[in-house]
Amino acid sequence: MSQRLPPTNIQAEQALLGALLTNNKAYDKIADFLIGEHFSDPINKEIYNAIVKRIEAGQIADAVTLKAEFEHSGKLDQVGGVAYLGQLLQSMVGIINAKDYGKIIHDAWIRRQLIDIGEDIVNEAFQSNTEINGTDQISLGEEKLFQLATHKGQEGGFVTFENALTEAITIAEKAFTNSSGIAGLTTGLRDLDKRTGGLHPSDLIILAGRPAMGKTALATKIAFNAARNLLQESQIQSDTNHHKIGTVAIFSLEMSSEQLATRLLSEESRVSSERIRRGEIGQKEFDRFVQVSRELSQLPLYIDDTPAISLSVMRTRCRRLSRTKGLRLVVVDYLQLMRPSVGSKPESRVLEISQITQGLKALAKEFNIPVIALSQLSRQVESREDKRPQLSDLRESGSIEQDADSVMFVYRDEYYLQQRMPKPTTFENEDKYQIALEKWQADMNKVHNKAELILEKQRHGPTCKIDLFFEGEFTRFTDLDEIHDY
Repeated sequence: MSQRLPPTNIQAEQALLGALLTNNKAYDKIADFLIGEHFSDPINKEIYNAIVKRIEAGQIADAVTLKAEFEHSGKLDQVGGVAYLGQLLQSMVGIINAKDYGKIIHDAWIRRQLIDIGEDIVNEAFQSNTEINGTDQISLGEEKLFQLATHKGQEGGFVTFENALTEAITIAEKAFTNSSGIAGLTTGLRDLDKRTGGLHPSDLIILAGRPAMGKTALATKIAFNAARNLLQESQIQSDTNHHKIGTVAIFSLEMSSEQLATRLLSEESRVSSERIRRGEIGQKEFDRFVQVSRELSQLPLYIDDTPAISLSVMRTRCRRLSRTKGLRLVVVDYLQLMRPSVGSKPESRVLEISQITQGLKALAKEFNIPVIALSQLSRQVESREDKRPQLSDLRESGSIEQDADSVMFVYRDEYYLQQRMPKPTTFENEDKYQIALEKWQADMNKVHNKAELILEKQRHGPTCKIDLFFEGEFTRFTDLDEIHDY
């Protein structure tokens, strides 16, 4: 079997270095995508890094200055001496071709990386690694390929203010022409859309709360409303495949897909989910239940209930869904149950959560979609008189608060007030107990079926508190109408 050598192009490397040494302005043509690691020859890499260092410091990088620098650092012999620097100048074909030489070098580097990834996949498949099974190895290989596919060196740079203004005007025009008056994807909740302008692309939104506050119910409601809105758009545009309109993905790490579906059915059919599970429904309710299920089955809504899913697997599945159906919104319930990318081993839980939140933010930017991630709150909330959550109550709050574009808390005063129901044994006589009970009942009436959505952080507007209507029987959130009686 013939031994194949990794792809390299030493002549292109030498020609590019010669062009840079002849005219430092050639660096502007390749600075956005080429770094020293892309060179196959260690000597060429060393020389390129020295050239870049001097140019970016505002100094001249030519054969004379590099000779002096390498002499000072004791590396002149390692880079081939004065003779090799002179050879580079002779290898220069033309400054105008610098960008082409850079792309040739970069392409050869990509091919070498593909070879390395392929070898790693083969070697790991042959090994009996108990920590990483075959499925995880697939995810790890996909993650490496994804990182290579998205690697752009130092690509980026300035955007003219004119282009930035054009983008801003486009967003404003979308909100102006939209009948709902929002620029982003609708949440279906009037007051929330009014305060935030909807769910904006590339945003990471954290929805947090203590257990039993209704985090999952609210997130599911938002996902359902967004999917229904996408379905309506697709019907208007006669796009039966939803490919251009897109879909909504829910990663449910805590509840099964059947449980989430039952919740949505309960909410829309107005039949208690407990009665649905126990079969305590009449024929009329069952018929309504079936009718609603047929309507919901058309929604562009996808549920993945894989427990303890890793960030790399989630990204891979989002990429597949985006490619086949389009993707407009991702909901994660909840981030503390996620694992970081396969192969990474954070030193602490804080670093692990930090990797996950950074990964979710990167996911939002990569697909240019909003990502809603649910989060648990620490128990220190319970020790305060006022149970309303604060940013400091977020578990591993530093990384979550920093990476999120918006942080919202769900709070229901009714839940805590119900636990403080007066008991006869704690009062001296019946009269005092009745007075306390009447006061408690009056307080309960004020907060009955009410919930607060506390917008504690928002990059698109001010913080605020939004009142919502909550029906515990159907775990249903809607807009609060304080004018009419229920």
